[in-house]
Amino acid sequence: LSVVTGVLCGLAAVLLKVTLRGIHHGLVSLVGGSTWLFLLLPGVGMILSLLIVRYIVRDNIGHGVTKVLQAVSKNESKIKRHNLFSSMVTSALTIGFGGSVGAEAPIVYTGAAIGSNLGRYMGLSYRGITLLLGCGAAGAVAGIFNAPLAGVLFTLEILLFNLSMSSLLPLLLSSVSATMVSYLILGRDTQFTCTLVAFSMRNIPFYLILGVFCGFCSLYFLKTTLYLEDVFGKMRNVWLRWALCAMGVGLLIFLFPPLYGEGYEDVGRLLNGQGSGAVWFFALILLLKVFAMTFTNAGGGVGGTFGPTLFVGAIAGYVLSSSLNLISPGLVPVPNFVLVGMAGLMAGVMQAPMTAIFLIAEISGGYELLISL
Repeated sequence: LSVVTGVLCGLAAVLLKVTLRGIHHGLVSLVGGSTWLFLLLPGVGMILSLLIVRYIVRDNIGHGVTKVLQAVSKNESKIKRHNLFSSMVTSALTIGFGGSVGAEAPIVYTGAAIGSNLGRYMGLSYRGITLLLGCGAAGAVAGIFNAPLAGVLFTLEILLFNLSMSSLLPLLLSSVSATMVSYLILGRDTQFTCTLVAFSMRNIPFYLILGVFCGFCSLYFLKTTLYLEDVFGKMRNVWLRWALCAMGVGLLIFLFPPLYGEGYEDVGRLLNGQGSGAVWFFALILLLKVFAMTFTNAGGGVGGTFGPTLFVGAIAGYVLSSSLNLISPGLVPVPNFVLVGMAGLMAGVMQAPMTAIFLIAEISGGYELLISL
């Protein structure tokens, strides 16, 4: 059953990836040089998602990882059947049209729903359903990132931290199955190809500074998100909230194009030393990504904080390393700091250091930076 769950999660991850790319490239080619249309596109994706959630699904499907935890602790690991597709459809529309959120939390919710519903269909006990739910979450992370070890660690560290050692085999089988499906269909390319500089012990103090910097960025990210969600949560008029958030996201993306969608293309450029622009410009992106993300979700869009966390971590690494190199040119390798910053922010925001270390190492092929991570 864990293998079946992994295969289904791998297929779901591939479908979401392909759909996202299709919508994104289709809209970019359609819009062409009319950059002002990017003011409107995120709002279109948000209202489409809002209409589906409000009138078809009729259920709250936001904050996927939190919903999975809630299902395990309060609902006997049972997740509704509509979650097999609802999170994928709405997140594809939200992100494909430029919403500044991530696809990882929705696919985790989808994977968990696959495991939960399969377990219930087979008449398993609560423990069996919970384990298959964990297999689904692990398979989803492994499938979306091509990172089987990170999928297992994600489930153990964030979702089901009280599982016994005997549960490791099903989790591994699910993760490897999902990764193989993704690999067979989409190829073996890593999510972020990097041009890294060989690790040097003399940079250890600067990596420690980066860790502390990412810790403060994590605090800013969390506190700002919670504050903004609280503010928008008090607005009862759904359509007014959508209008305000759509204008906010559109304006931010128009002024700062890297905030469009997941932003992984820009992260890829930074990892290969192709980033250009003043440090203050990227510092503003670091501060404003959390606003774009929260506006997207509050306005009716569906997406997670997983992707934005990686994006902000990459920007944090770029800002710090570029600032150090302004003081002393060539002092630290920028791509290395971009990569390690992604792990630092994920560890700080999600409180999952092992997942952060091995996820970033797996998706980048950057195992030579394991000490730095």
